[in-house]
Amino acid sequence: MTFSEIPGLSEIKQRLVQSVRKGKIAHAQLFMGREGALNLPLALAYVTYLHCTDRGADDACGKCAACSKNIKFIHPDTHFVFPVSNVKGDKDEERFRAEIRKSWRSFLLEQPFGSLNDWTSFYGGEDKQAIITKEESREIIKTLSLKPFESPIKVMIIWQPEFMHPSAANGILKILEEPPPNTFFLLVSNNPERLLPTTLSRTQHVLVPLLADENLDAYLKKQPGLEPKKRQKITVEAEGNVHLALELIENEIEDHHERLAGWMRACYKRDYPQMISLAEEFHEFDRQMQQSLLQHTLTILRESLLALSGAEALLRSRDGEQKFVQDFSKVMTVVKIEKCNQLVTEACYHLERNGNAKMIFLDLSIQLSKAMTI
Repeated sequence: MTFSEIPGLSEIKQRLVQSVRKGKIAHAQLFMGREGALNLPLALAYVTYLHCTDRGADDACGKCAACSKNIKFIHPDTHFVFPVSNVKGDKDEERFRAEIRKSWRSFLLEQPFGSLNDWTSFYGGEDKQAIITKEESREIIKTLSLKPFESPIKVMIIWQPEFMHPSAANGILKILEEPPPNTFFLLVSNNPERLLPTTLSRTQHVLVPLLADENLDAYLKKQPGLEPKKRQKITVEAEGNVHLALELIENEIEDHHERLAGWMRACYKRDYPQMISLAEEFHEFDRQMQQSLLQHTLTILRESLLALSGAEALLRSRDGEQKFVQDFSKVMTVVKIEKCNQLVTEACYHLERNGNAKMIFLDLSIQLSKAMTI
């Protein structure tokens, strides 16, 4: 992957390029951003630039032998560590490692903006907890003790380091602080707050935000067969999340306005029978539609906060939805919105990890009801 394949983020790209051109590359960097941010693609493009033998002023050449291998994720001096569940434990360890790394390369090629859930579904481990084991930390040390094969440098990319077993995280602290010569660590995290403080202190932080609407819209314009009206709606719904935007292209966008308005009214009125009925209704939705409803709830909370703050010029909702936002903001406060946002975000987390949807939505409804009437 090269920088040109990644929409937006021009300032961060330029900063990374300049660090290479000036020879001021931190030996351990943490690319952090919430789910949907392009921190993994950005790290992959950065590695391509690091290995490139004919670097341009803004990007790798994409044509040299090093670039060709990095674009296919087969460069011998680029190493990957990622969460996995031992779904093939009946086979010998070496064969399992070879198969899972082959799957990882295929995943990056097919879904470069994919999430952890996409990855576990890709290799068939969605029903088991994916982790980075203590044994993997030993492999990191072993791998980096070898000299580079082709490039002057070695790069170790650790994707989702927050899923490292505590013993694995502690096991790499020394090599993370003092890696071998010409060795670089790139940690790519969606939840850096779950990392050990000792890990955070040993890395240079690269904060990767979600895309601005104009960047996401420009990227979506390149998608074949996407009508302008649907593209504009996706841009608003996705809120800079490329992964979500691509999912919305594949799935019909649900209009959650009436459903959400009825749900919020039931929560505000503490209408428990209606909450139970809605939890049962939401339970029947497929997982994509359930996530879409929660994401839309977060969007409405954000819009309500803007309306409450008097920044109505920044509202992106329209027509009936905007009227609901304006009315909803009148019975809310900043504290209430903050609490509701936290509750919905936690529900998204549990839903992503295959929690029971009926229980999640019913509990969320009760907690939202409490938060709205404190």
